[in-house]
Amino acid sequence: MLTNAPTLTTKNLILRGPQKSDLAAFTTWATTSQRLEHLGGNTNTGDAWRGFIAGVGHWQWHGYGFFMITDKNAGTPLGRMGVLHHSDWPEPELAYHLFDGAEGRSIGFEAAIAVRHWAGETLNLKPLMSMIHPDNTRSITLAKRLGAVPEADITHDGDPAIMFRHLAHDHADAAAQLSEVSP
Repeated sequence: MLTNAPTLTTKNLILRGPQKSDLAAFTTWATTSQRLEHLGGNTNTGDAWRGFIAGVGHWQWHGYGFFMITDKNAGTPLGRMGVLHHSDWPEPELAYHLFDGAEGRSIGFEAAIAVRHWAGETLNLKPLMSMIHPDNTRSITLAKRLGAVPEADITHDGDPAIMFRHLAHDHADAAAQLSEVSP
């Protein structure tokens, strides 16, 4: 195991710490996915490796980071979901990246609910935020489906972004969502 990440389980997913075997799926996403247009664009394999390793290091530094989202039955990596707090960010963020082919199947919704609950219940974090490029309509749709509300227009990594505030893990709507995705 590369991190101290716990394993979170939902109806259809297992969220676990990154493993060496996840690097190939992550690299394919990082080097070829058109979805990266709002995250600085595609990268090369060396930078993909560094990004993957930075995700592992995040767990060591903060005690939280990206979980790998995997299909409960097949174990296939479907993306990453977690809590990030880089040194130049205002506070911890609920961050997510779904790999190609995983979108539009409620995978992000199910994983985000599990991570939001874990972050509040276990880490005692206040309601998380997400910084989303205004043209990233899929991420905005997911944030709103989770009950997040726009809080501020900001600049993030030199680009415009909307800061969304997520529900507290113990909010009645968040609790209802958790019961919807619990095994």
